[in-house]
Amino acid sequence: MPEPRMTAVLIHGAWAGGWVWDTITPLLEARGFMVLAPDLPGCGERLGKPQEASLHQCVKDLEQRLENVDGPLLLVGHSGGGAVATQLAEAIHERVVGVAYLAGMMLPSGTGFGEVVAEMVDEHPAAAGIGPYLHWDAGRQVSRVPAHAIRDIFLQDVSESEAEQAIPRFGPQAEGSRVLVPQWTPERFGQLPRLYVEARQDRSVILPVQRRMQALVPGAQVVSLDTGHVPQVAAPGAVAEALAAFVDH
Repeated sequence: MPEPRMTAVLIHGAWAGGWVWDTITPLLEARGFMVLAPDLPGCGERLGKPQEASLHQCVKDLEQRLENVDGPLLLVGHSGGGAVATQLAEAIHERVVGVAYLAGMMLPSGTGFGEVVAEMVDEHPAAAGIGPYLHWDAGRQVSRVPAHAIRDIFLQDVSESEAEQAIPRFGPQAEGSRVLVPQWTPERFGQLPRLYVEARQDRSVILPVQRRMQALVPGAQVVSLDTGHVPQVAAPGAVAEALAAFVDH
């Protein structure tokens, strides 16, 4: 019997959903990947009870989805989905061939993205990213991104038609599944190959912050693309090629 094909597990970031991978999915499938791109709990239509949202909830949800998936896994985390990918890799490291980050939160164990930004924002005010634009509910448990900020901070380099289709799909985000602090060990996640796809024109996770995370968690292969925050939409071919080459090597 042929060996099961590799599955690319595509993990979206805050306020987004599995739809953010629609453009790149057929390109990955053409390169031989199976693709799984679920909506995470605590976000959008799966907002649920915001007080229950957590990194643990996201990882358990993905583990359940992967129970019936055979073969090796490539975990791909975009933006905040990078922290989820890290924690999932720690949990199921024996199934994972590598972890890829697209402008992703590749964080040291026990460190949150906010801590990285706080150390840099005086020198790089733009490191505040999307934070100043957020709209909050009364209890500050759920945030939303206004349309103009989605266009200016997330999607400044995609076409008008692509932006018009994407902007209404961004939804509410529970704070418990946005502020994520992965916990990992050198023996599990630390042994896995990693790829970091830089987005040089990113206005959300700006390039100096991306490179600071690369320095804090050294050892990743790096591919640098001249895109904004969502390279899988702005340059899907280049991202698909980078992921395929990463697996091949």
